[in-house]
This record gives sequence, C-alpha cells and structure tokens, in this order.
Amino acid sequence: MNITKENREGQVSVIKVTVGESDYNEAVEKKLREYRRKANMPGFRPGMVPMSIINKTYRKSTIAETAYKMASDAVFEYLEKEKIDYVGDVLPSDEQGAFDFDNNTEHEFIFEVGLAPEIAIDLSEKDKLTKYKIKVSDEMREGYRTNFLRRYGRLVDVDEVTADEAVTGILDNGEIKVEEGYVGLISMNDEQRKPFIGKKVGDEMTVNVNELYPNPSQRSSVLGLKDKELEAVNPEFKFTIKQIRKFAEPELNEEFFKMVFPDGSVKDEKGLEKYIDEQVAADLARETDYVFTTEMRNFLIEKANPTMPEEFLKRWLYTINEGKFPMEEIEKEFPAFLRMMKWNLVQKKLAERFEIKVEQDEMLEEAKAYAAAQFAQYGMSNVGDEMLTKYAHSILGNKEEANKILDRLYEKKIVAAVTPLVKVSNKSVTPEELGKIFEAMTK
Repeated sequence: MNITKENREGQVSVIKVTVGESDYNEAVEKKLREYRRKANMPGFRPGMVPMSIINKTYRKSTIAETAYKMASDAVFEYLEKEKIDYVGDVLPSDEQGAFDFDNNTEHEFIFEVGLAPEIAIDLSEKDKLTKYKIKVSDEMREGYRTNFLRRYGRLVDVDEVTADEAVTGILDNGEIKVEEGYVGLISMNDEQRKPFIGKKVGDEMTVNVNELYPNPSQRSSVLGLKDKELEAVNPEFKFTIKQIRKFAEPELNEEFFKMVFPDGSVKDEKGLEKYIDEQVAADLARETDYVFTTEMRNFLIEKANPTMPEEFLKRWLYTINEGKFPMEEIEKEFPAFLRMMKWNLVQKKLAERFEIKVEQDEMLEEAKAYAAAQFAQYGMSNVGDEMLTKYAHSILGNKEEANKILDRLYEKKIVAAVTPLVKVSNKSVTPEELGKIFEAMTK
C-alpha cells in the first residue's frame, strides 16, 4: 500500500492511497468463502455453490468494498501517525477517477482533508476585558418575591378587576352558552386586559372568543366543541361576569416556612428577605457571567484569528447532510458554524496549554446543578440530593445533553485560567444596558 500527500490551496491536502492485490487479496478470499458458506442458490445445496459462481457474482463488489475500506482506514492511520490536525472529516476527492475492478489489480483512492490552522495565543495585561455587575434593586427584589410567593398563594374573591385577576363568567352567543367561561388576565398584556379593567361582578361585556382564546385547542375546550366545528361558530359572545378572584400571598407563618424550607434554612420574614436577595444576586451573577464568557470567547477567537479551509468545510457540510440542505442554505448558516468551529479549535488549544481536564464527578455535579435549576423553576427549591443525583444520571445518559455539559465545564475552566492573565475591569450597569451590550457582542 502506498500513501502520498499533496498540499493544495485553501488549507486542503489531497491524500492518495494505492491499494494492491497483495493488500486486499487475503481479506477478499475470506469474505468470498463466507459468501459461499451462506449462499442459498437454486440447484445447489447450502454451502455447496461452486466457487466460480461465487467469484462471478461477488468478487468485483467485494474487491471494491474491501479496497476502499483499507484505503479509508489507512488515511486515518496516516493522519494520526503524522500528527496532522484536520477539521471536519476526510472526504472522497472530486479528482477521483473511475475504477476498473475487472482488469486492474491496483486501485488508487483519492481523498481530501481540511487542515486545521496553527493557533498561538499570547496573553498579557495589555489585553483588556470588562466584567459587568448588576446591582440588586428594590424592584428586582419585589418581582422575585411576588413570583416566589405566587407559587404558594391562593385566589380570593374581589369585587372589581384591577390588573391580573382570574375572571369567571357566562359566555353566550345565542347558540352556544358556557356557564363557567374562564379568563386568566395574568397571561394577557396590558392592551388585552384593558377592556376588563374596572369591570365588576354582574357586568356584561362583548368579547371575541377567537381573540380571547387564540389557541384553537383552548377555544374548543372552553366551548365544548371539536376543533373542526370552530369555524362555524360566531365568535362574538356576551360575557357576564360571575366571579373575580385575585392572587393573595400566603401568610408568612411557621407552617409556611416549614413547608417551603423543610431544611430549616429560612425560619422567618427576615430570613426570607435574605434568601430573596441571595437568589436575585445569583440570577444576576449567572447573567453577567454568561456575558463575560461570551466576551472572553469573542476576545480569544479574535486574538487567535485562525484561518479555516472554508470551501472544504462547506463541501463537507453538504456531503454529511446528504444533500438535505441546499448549498444556498449552508452558505447562509455558515458564518455561525464557522465561528463555532474556530472556538472549538481555540478551546482545544487552551485546554492543552493549561492541562485542563473534566472529571466524571465534575460532570455529575454540573448535571445536578442543572437539575436543581429545572426543579426551582417549578417551585421545588429544596429537592433532596438523592433525587438530584437520579435526574443528573438521567441527563448524562443523553449524549447530546452530556456533551453540552462537558463543553460548558471546559469553557468555565478556560475562562477561569485566562482571566488572571489579562486585565479585567469591573463596571456596574443596569439590566437594560447589559442587554444592549450582549446584543452587540452577538451580532
């Protein structure tokens, strides 16, 4: 077997592999004997088909299959042995000519590979980054407190609609009458709530059910109809208000604190205020950390400025997707893909430089933290370690989710390793200012 490599323009290497009869003959003969053993042809007992028929039927395709696999395997072995870094994957070359498996015993296979760029990143205090901080405001505290207590509150009757109450009433259009029509104003915007503001129990108003319940499945449920029957319904209904209920916060007594914080970490209102401050600060820290990580990623990509075999990568994307996406669509999405590829290369280089590794127990802890955050969204802030561990193992059992966690941990460690080597300034901003800063970073 003979292998040659030739560098071409655009960071592409063409690798030619010549596979001779002495390379593939033994493997081909073995496969043909296996075919004979399993062959079931009319007029012959199983395993007794003459070898001449087996050769005529299967030899050419077996040589083609075996020789190609040998050539393909040889390319990867060659790349590893020569320590050639590449991006994407090895592709059959457009230069590949036709094969003559009937007459030739040597066959040349031609492959292309996109070469990874050399990456060098010099870091010093001349490199400047900014870490932003959002100060906890009374408005943030109140918003978090309201949302937190809403999970444990109750609805109480009130006389008048003032903001985001739950309204129940009779819907009647002359043909359809619904005695318990429910309208949740909390899910509406200010403009949608406006017709209800100031209404009292007993008041009547005209509503359009198509606007009131824009989701067809919700509309059919409220009206007691099948989806296909909705088109025939006159959407203008008279709505007579029977009940108005408003959310009321739970009483902050000993029973409440024992129920919400069974571990005893919060026992009174003072402790609750401290807990809220900690949670708001943690939420804001996650936001600012994410922005800083994005800034760090952008900085390192620009600092390394890796050149990529772009045309090869476009062909590779088209090939691996088997033509499911037209080249026009690949061109459109390519800038984002290219940036991700560059970051992967920079991240790999820095991981080697700082000898960064991610252990299995770190993966588990990160998955547990992710699971805890998911539970917290549903008001379950004190989930036991046993349940968190169970869900963490479930998350890590999903290859895609596990890879996301692995990438996140590598990214965290790289940010932690690079930060002391550059100059980082701190700056306080409002949430709105941080949003604009992040938007500019991700354009």
